[in-house]
Amino acid sequence: MKASQLQVNFYPGSLVSARGREWIVLPESTTDTLRLRPLGGGEKDESLIYLPLELQPVGPATFPWPVVAQARNHSASQLLMDALQLKLRSGAGPFRSFGNIAVEPRAYQLVPLLMAMKQPTVRLLIADDVGIGKTIEGALIAREMLDRGEIHRMAVLCPPHLCEQWQRELEDRFHIQAVVVRSSSATRLERDLPPGTSVFDAHPFTVVSLDYIKSERRREAFQRFCPEFVIVDEAHTCTQGGQGRQQRFQLLKGLAENPQRHMVLLTATPHSGDEDAFFNLLGLLRKDFTQLKDLPVGARTDLREDLSRHFVQRRRPDIAEWQDASMFPDRETAEITYKLTGGWGQLFNDVLDYARELVVSSEGKGQREQRMNWWAALALLRCISSSPAAAVNALRTRLNGGQGEGEEGAELSLEELEAQASERVMDGLDDALSTDDIEPAAQTEDTAHLQELIAAAENLAGAANDPKLAKLTTHLQALVEEGFKPVVFCRYIATAHYLAEYLRGKFKKATIKAVTGELTPGEREAAVAELGDTEQRILVATDCLSEGINLQGLFTAVVHYDLSWNPTRHEQREGRVDRFGQQAKKVRSTMLYGEDNPVDGAVLQVILRKAESIRKELGVLVPMPDDEGKLTQALLNAVLLRKHNALGKQAQIGFDFGEPAQQIETAWQSAREKAAKNRSIFAQRRLKPDDVLPEWRKSAAALGNEDDVQRFVSRAMAKLGAGLEPYKNHFKAPLDALPQTLKERLAAEGLTGTLRIDFQQPAAQGSTFIQRTHPLVVALADTLLEQALDSQNEDADGVARAGAAFVGNVALKTTVLLLRLRHQLSITRDNNTRLMLCEETVAVSIAGAEPLTEIPLPQARELLGAQASRNMPPVIRDRHIQQALDSLPTWQTALEAIAQARAQSLLADHRRVREAAEARGSYQVTASLPVDVMGVYVLVPAAVEV
Repeated sequence: MKASQLQVNFYPGSLVSARGREWIVLPESTTDTLRLRPLGGGEKDESLIYLPLELQPVGPATFPWPVVAQARNHSASQLLMDALQLKLRSGAGPFRSFGNIAVEPRAYQLVPLLMAMKQPTVRLLIADDVGIGKTIEGALIAREMLDRGEIHRMAVLCPPHLCEQWQRELEDRFHIQAVVVRSSSATRLERDLPPGTSVFDAHPFTVVSLDYIKSERRREAFQRFCPEFVIVDEAHTCTQGGQGRQQRFQLLKGLAENPQRHMVLLTATPHSGDEDAFFNLLGLLRKDFTQLKDLPVGARTDLREDLSRHFVQRRRPDIAEWQDASMFPDRETAEITYKLTGGWGQLFNDVLDYARELVVSSEGKGQREQRMNWWAALALLRCISSSPAAAVNALRTRLNGGQGEGEEGAELSLEELEAQASERVMDGLDDALSTDDIEPAAQTEDTAHLQELIAAAENLAGAANDPKLAKLTTHLQALVEEGFKPVVFCRYIATAHYLAEYLRGKFKKATIKAVTGELTPGEREAAVAELGDTEQRILVATDCLSEGINLQGLFTAVVHYDLSWNPTRHEQREGRVDRFGQQAKKVRSTMLYGEDNPVDGAVLQVILRKAESIRKELGVLVPMPDDEGKLTQALLNAVLLRKHNALGKQAQIGFDFGEPAQQIETAWQSAREKAAKNRSIFAQRRLKPDDVLPEWRKSAAALGNEDDVQRFVSRAMAKLGAGLEPYKNHFKAPLDALPQTLKERLAAEGLTGTLRIDFQQPAAQGSTFIQRTHPLVVALADTLLEQALDSQNEDADGVARAGAAFVGNVALKTTVLLLRLRHQLSITRDNNTRLMLCEETVAVSIAGAEPLTEIPLPQARELLGAQASRNMPPVIRDRHIQQALDSLPTWQTALEAIAQARAQSLLADHRRVREAAEARGSYQVTASLPVDVMGVYVLVPAAVEV
């Protein structure tokens, strides 16, 4: 008997009977091992059966039709439909991944996915603006290819401070459980592995620190074991340049040499003003794209056309045509100014004179002393423009040793001095913006004059003597009164603590925190999350938060307390709040500067306003053309050495900053022209909304959206005796009131007690976002479906597999059949065939004497959701149901025809989405027959007499 059993092949989607129950055969089954899921169960209930050891033979099964005894209240009919729809994981739509993700991608975010699906080997550069959703776009491609069986392993390469964010995003939104591989975790991950085994073989999904993996030894090992799919975040930091960037570039170049490896590169700044770096980045997509650098406009249009299939770059205005403009708030910008008056004005002049003396006094001396004094002077300019607290720290810290400058008592080499001073004083380049928020050292000598400056700065704390702080306080009061929740960005740690301490005394009702680089990434996230528990909140942060942590769920305004010397940093700060998922209709951005501060004047006039004018003209932010920071240094040197700059004697805004300003203007003009040319050269043959929206709407209708989830959870919880309680702008779900078996199932997922939930994203603070793949939805759908399919279940208020009711929305007696269709999808490529299971929920109706026809799910939901107009006696109800059940055999041929038509539609969908003209492989879809009749519902016109 066992021998004959082994000769039976059960394909994905087949129904089998084993161990006293019915199962659906899943992919990855073989002739002797079956991977099975119970008819009414979910992923958690899957089992493996080894046929040679089964005591009873496994045989084919058929799905039981509803019976009259399974009739329930009419209101329970729609609940079964919702449960079926939300349970779908192996969806039958054109996108396999949508049943397995916990985010509802917007239509414009599907463009990179469709571009990727047109490529046999995915090579894509996604260069959308900050805040549009590149993480979602990249991860969605990975999830889709996993669910299509085209890849089995993937790695994300990213800067170290983004590792945990990527790990969380993959798990929370895409159900991909990845491990972080960096210096602190690699040894632990490798500890228990067999000799010769790579962590990338043992763990199919990894998030890897670029700084960890870039070294030559690790790079070579990674290339040997690298997964077949790689996402590279902040890809602009992996172009040729300094030693670190060169190592990262060599890593990616080696990975790209494998023609079968899929690579998705993500960056908001693909072109940082360096032509060679930009075209090297394009060369990772395809080697011949580097030839575009030397081609005149209009030449080799075929190559540029090829690039458009691999390169997607959208600005915020580009999103409007996708009917998704409402996804982003309106950004209102403003400028507020202060004057350097009183004691702080005098101190500023004194510090400026002192800084100038440092530079002048070192003329003619050795290079080391000249550079030390110059950096000390620039540090003083930066810190005195930030706050008295930052100025005190700078004046107290010696530049040539101690205080973390190297080994205790050791003197920095000139090269080390230049690197550290540049990191702490300047803001870095666009492919390596500085996040060092420690105040730079400015003390080169210990004199009585220096001590006088320190004492004067210490006495200036507080709004009475600090006009900049006073102006900030007034502005924050206005923001809070208007309902905004602000983030105040400053440059240095001392300034952040100085502001937070003062503001706590002024805003008694608000929770105020300072988040700086003193905290680990995890501590920063925890500190930000704590602010969400209060209605009024103000966050003071350094630029350690300007990238990596999303703030759109908690904050709606950004104040630039310190001007950044790099316009890209300003955009990053604002992009923390003004981004995908911001629920506020508008966000506010304010620049605060001293109208008579020569440092602010130079930066604002020559750098920031020029960048903004170019952005308005071209629609994109053009990175600052700074020649390794030399132009900015020259500009500030001009400020430092300019004579007769006593405050109040010369308006700084609009002042001619001489040759350095002209050099920057020339560089800006060149950058503008290159950016304009590149937007013309690389104008994409982008997919249009009409190409994408039908696919999106089809998938959304098949799987259910946020409204469907909210309706189902609300009704299911009420049906199970645990109705939701409205709470503020979300709900409380009393899980303890659920049936015991369901409580235990949720407890295994860590869900106990009263859960605060929200059905909109971002979720209300303190609540959990509930989407179709959340364990609560899965458990409710599985439980209700199990109850519906249990022929022994006599709960009169349970889920209805059958029903009849008098309703007012039909003119003829109408029977609605709820079907679950199972299809076997076969994909053959390179002589390899993959079998996959596709499932979908379909509704058909028969009105009067009309033939049986498929109806859209929204129409079926409307029919089943209609309120009964009056009671139908049980005997009449049962008679209508029995008549419909008796007709099922006569409808069987028509039902199978619908299933086969749906299979052909599915085949067309997959071919249309995945196949490029030159793509290899073939598809075949076979409907599993007979179809599963899940529910039978009879709707009788209300006017019909009993």
